[in-house]
Amino acid sequence: MSDDNEHKIMVWGVESGRCMRVYWMAEELDLDYQIIPITSRSGETLSSDFSTLNPVQKIPVFKCGETIISESAAIIMYMADKFPLPEGFCGGKTPEIKAIISQWCFFVMTELDAHSLYLIRRHDSLREVYGEAPEAVASAEEYFNKQINAAAEKMTGDGPYIMGSSFSIADILLTSCLDWAVAYQLQIPPKMESYRLLAHERNGYQKALKITYPNGIPETMLRISK
Repeated sequence: MSDDNEHKIMVWGVESGRCMRVYWMAEELDLDYQIIPITSRSGETLSSDFSTLNPVQKIPVFKCGETIISESAAIIMYMADKFPLPEGFCGGKTPEIKAIISQWCFFVMTELDAHSLYLIRRHDSLREVYGEAPEAVASAEEYFNKQINAAAEKMTGDGPYIMGSSFSIADILLTSCLDWAVAYQLQIPPKMESYRLLAHERNGYQKALKITYPNGIPETMLRISK
């Protein structure tokens, strides 16, 4: 196997906020990579070839050489450990720093993504697939509001980002969920809105947005009931 193949990077998936996290990180790191532009619920993730990559049949999937990773948070964590970080990007230089970054990542992925926003997506935007459940949606919205306000209280560092003046993978995850919340017409604290708009100014974000949504934001990513 050639050296090029050993380090070739491929990313499967577009038109998904979770995929955008991977492209954003790749652009922050200025990596060269190949995009395989498949989408959810198109049948493409059900193919035998893709199922071999990810038996769960979900995007994104990331491949670097022979290493294959799914789950957006795991992918960008791997990228932060694997590749040189640019100036101003906070990695896990010490166990303490890595633990704080991981703490935020796990909080975002569980309390905001899985327990709140994705539940709203399943039973509102994708109600025809998963069924309508207005009480569950209302409960998820209430829970999101509680958690995002608590997160705003925790962001008291000396700088605009979670880790202060340095950007990190936790900021990618949090910003993606804030974008998701705004698309769903949820209220976020003014402090979080300022933080979100600042993150939008990063070149990595702007490039990733165009890569992920070449034809604009799909209607299935917008909320129906509000």
